Amino acid sequence: MRIIDLLSFQNGINGTPEQYGKGIKYISVGDILNNDYITYDKIAGSIDINQETLKNYSVTYGDILFQRSSEIKEDIGRTNVYLDKNHTATFGGFVIRGKKIGDYNPTFFNYLLKSPSSRQSIVRLGAGAQHYNIGQENIKTLNFYFPDEEEQQKIANLFSKIDERIQTQIKIISDYNSLKRGITQCIFNTSQQYSSVHLKVILKEISRKNKNRDNNNILSVSNSLGFIKQSEQFEDREIASSDTSNYKIVNKNEYAYNPARINVGSIARLQNFDCGIVSPMYTIFTIDISKITYEYFDLFLQSSTFQKQLSQKLEGSVRQCLTFASMQNILIKLPPLETQIEISGKMKFIDSKIKLESDYLNLLQSEKNYLLKNLFI
Repeated sequence: MRIIDLLSFQNGINGTPEQYGKGIKYISVGDILNNDYITYDKIAGSIDINQETLKNYSVTYGDILFQRSSEIKEDIGRTNVYLDKNHTATFGGFVIRGKKIGDYNPTFFNYLLKSPSSRQSIVRLGAGAQHYNIGQENIKTLNFYFPDEEEQQKIANLFSKIDERIQTQIKIISDYNSLKRGITQCIFNTSQQYSSVHLKVILKEISRKNKNRDNNNILSVSNSLGFIKQSEQFEDREIASSDTSNYKIVNKNEYAYNPARINVGSIARLQNFDCGIVSPMYTIFTIDISKITYEYFDLFLQSSTFQKQLSQKLEGSVRQCLTFASMQNILIKLPPLETQIEISGKMKFIDSKIKLESDYLNLLQSEKNYLLKNLFI
């Protein structure tokens, strides 16, 4: 079926700066990309236009929206559908509206246009060098296979149910993460029953000289917080770095700290391997396990309490940094070891639930992608 028998096309409104932020909801590229489908309440922006303009640039139930311009080839002509029967919206200049003039199930058409085969057909029509564009005349050449109305409804219902379950999973995972953040905030910020100590009480810097790379060894250096496995032959090549002249050895359950980088204050513990390497700019340290457990300290490093204190101690303007000595002045709530173990155990349980629900979410998304690939050929 030809798309021109189903849709009539029009480019959107380009308003003045004074028009934006009030008035009628205004569909932009972000609304196309960030929603499974669009309703009036989901639209982020608005524009002040009169009723005559709204009539000429209206978006009503069943209309299809196309992204006109993108920075990457894969995003050429991304699409979405408007599924609000109660409100009329409008659309912006970087959007092409396909006004519904033919008979089709809007939800089915939305999934059809998002299928790999349809995306390949649309992407081929784009053009550009630094920015990729697609126009009405290109879109008008598209043709699609449509089943009968009953089959469209069945397929639309199937994908809608999967998307509903995906959104449920996302909400479950979000709730678990909120619970985890709430518990850590309670422990490290509002708890009055535990005394606060400076990190210098539990941290110890390890003086470890940089190791020069032997000519026979072809091990690359990590210039980030990622650790890589190190064999006796130093033959791994997993992470490249601009500085491959030397490196620092990090042993299992030791921490690496970068005092000066874009994400200043990031800390990582080597857990999966007996030995790893980092760039020479890192400080290597360990903790006093007679006072604190690894799991409890890791939990503190993930907390907003740690990040807030860290940001208050940053030095510099253009390139901020925080020395290891300054970081040691950060305060931490330190309960008895048995309490730390109990807290860590509960958080580990929550983490296991998050992983379980995340795995199921990935399974649902894989199922959806499989169906999109194989139902629309």
